[in-house]
Amino acid sequence: MAGPALSETEFGASGLAVRLRGATKVYDNGVAALGPFDLDVVSGEFVSLLGPSGCGKSTALRLIAGLATPSSGEVSVSRRASQAEGRHSIGFVFQEPTLMPWASVRENVRLPLKLSHVPGREADERVGEALAQVGLADFADAYPRELSGGMKMRVSLARALVTDPDILLMDEPFAALDEITRFRLNNDLLALWRNLHKTVIFVTHSVFESVYLSQRVVVMTSRPGRISSEFRIDTPEPRVEDFRMSAGYAAYCREVSKALSPSYAGLSGV
Repeated sequence: MAGPALSETEFGASGLAVRLRGATKVYDNGVAALGPFDLDVVSGEFVSLLGPSGCGKSTALRLIAGLATPSSGEVSVSRRASQAEGRHSIGFVFQEPTLMPWASVRENVRLPLKLSHVPGREADERVGEALAQVGLADFADAYPRELSGGMKMRVSLARALVTDPDILLMDEPFAALDEITRFRLNNDLLALWRNLHKTVIFVTHSVFESVYLSQRVVVMTSRPGRISSEFRIDTPEPRVEDFRMSAGYAAYCREVSKALSPSYAGLSGV
């Protein structure tokens, strides 16, 4: 069962944003997707979950977000002691942008505030700020059909940021994008993380992306997903594009790739 939501005061002593203890998930069809899974994420940390398809990465995010209930174990998430109107503890960016095609960029980003009944003027200000944060201030009146894949994902990110979440969960948001766009969005995401001081838990299949983005890479086994190893990526901050070309980056990628290899042993069609 899910553990109780812990207040900032209760989490303050340890500085944790997320804690999973013995969390498992078995679906109604009998598939054991996750666990037992233990994970601590410190407030303000950028953590990537890396593993093969079907290993439970997305399931772990859904448990943290409260979109699914663990079959056993505990999931605890730090929540603000007092939650202002329309401000959430968690923002979620899914694999697909899932935008409303009939609505403008502005209205797509405004949706969470509309559902929370945030007054018009405040909503306008917060939507404008979120669009500026992702570099889409000039596209507020555009429609999804007029946007590139990368721009659509920026809209999805702005929609998650507009509620000013403490924790940002991202489920392979850049997987379908071309490499140039993906690199650009990686850089922009790091800049947002530094400026906004969010806790980010990022799911990816890419060793290269996980090493470039993260302070810590968590490598998962094949289903049911457990943690097989962890790597702390210690580099000078701010991390810049030159890091991709460095010997240190290549060394980290080799280490993570080596740790990931057993997770793919015996798998087909991944």
